Amino acid sequence: MSTQAFTLLFLVFLLATFTVRCWLTTRNVRHVLSHRDAVPQQFAQRIPLAAHQKAADYTVAKSRLGMISLFFQTVVLLGFTLFGGLQWLSVHILNITGPGTTYQLALLAAFAVISGILLDLPFDYYRQFVLEAQFGFNKMTPKLFISDLIKTVTVGAVIGFPLAWVILVLMEKAGALWWLYAWVVWSGFQLLMLVLFPTVIAPLFNKFTPLEDDTLRARIENLMRRVGFASKGLFVMDGSKRSAHGNAYFSGFGAAKRIVFFDTLLSRLAPEEIEAVLAHELGHFKLRHIIKRIAVMFGLSLALLALLGYLKNQVWFYAGLGVDPLPGVPNDAMALLLFALVLPVFTFLFSPLASISSRKHEFEADAFAAQHSNAQDLVSALVKLYEDNASTLTPDPLHSAFYDSHPPATLRINRLMAAGSAH
Repeated sequence: MSTQAFTLLFLVFLLATFTVRCWLTTRNVRHVLSHRDAVPQQFAQRIPLAAHQKAADYTVAKSRLGMISLFFQTVVLLGFTLFGGLQWLSVHILNITGPGTTYQLALLAAFAVISGILLDLPFDYYRQFVLEAQFGFNKMTPKLFISDLIKTVTVGAVIGFPLAWVILVLMEKAGALWWLYAWVVWSGFQLLMLVLFPTVIAPLFNKFTPLEDDTLRARIENLMRRVGFASKGLFVMDGSKRSAHGNAYFSGFGAAKRIVFFDTLLSRLAPEEIEAVLAHELGHFKLRHIIKRIAVMFGLSLALLALLGYLKNQVWFYAGLGVDPLPGVPNDAMALLLFALVLPVFTFLFSPLASISSRKHEFEADAFAAQHSNAQDLVSALVKLYEDNASTLTPDPLHSAFYDSHPPATLRINRLMAAGSAH
């Protein structure tokens, strides 16, 4: 492929992705606002109009912020690539460090710092202290925000630098099949994180205490015995110190599996509703959804690394994205950066494929929960969560197909109501 052809291909996909994302967001805003003044019939007896309108306004506010973020993301992407940002950065770092691994690691670190300051930090701050606060969800203080930022950067550096160094060494010295060895390293790293995250990383940010409600614990343990699930413990997380949103999740893998409840969730749901929510999450494990997702992730990462193995040796890949490979200098870090930057541009239009699989799993987990708990309790819990988290009940179907990993509320509730009637 010629340099000009790849540049044109990149611009065509970038324009298509930008246009489609703007169109989808606009559709969703219009759809949500058009249904703002009436609660859907299935929820009319359960959710007040004021809560429904709050969810609509919250969705619109997030969408508009997302549009601004998308515009800046696109400008920054063009700035790093076709307008020479990465080229300028690499030349200046090379003048300081000289060629070698230090230069490559410094390039990765500099990019992470600059993109984080330019793009992530301002929007994260605004989202937390303006948008979330406006709708009554923010519980975080500026001090905690800064503390989280420092911890995130520190953990990222401690984990990221050694991993990046190993990958760069393999790219340089492992020959034509470096991508296969890198895939083995990456897959092992992902599995290690599944074990380390709940026990080492997550406690750096939140306090986890054993579930103290003996009645609720007995109910949950009985459910786990019925479905044949073993856990390393039931924990409550102090999510309320950051947000009023509620949730529950599993973390860990193998023997390190943990069940974690946000304290905000426990304060809102009745014990039978908590059991039903947990039955849904247990369904993901018992139906092997987690293993299937991991297998898909490993397969995709293998294919993408094989593609990168080809692209990193193509001059048009660099030149077509505004980078002139420096003579006598390893370009492996640059290849990683360019690949990570442009991959979302070329893959966004395939997003509904991932959503289809994820939604199928959610429906299956709901069906599992209906078999092993009360479907009406899960419906009641979901309605409370939709209300408390200000999740819109009326998303645009096409927007939802691209962005939402869970089925729309109406479809999900209708299936559960049918399952409850069947039982």
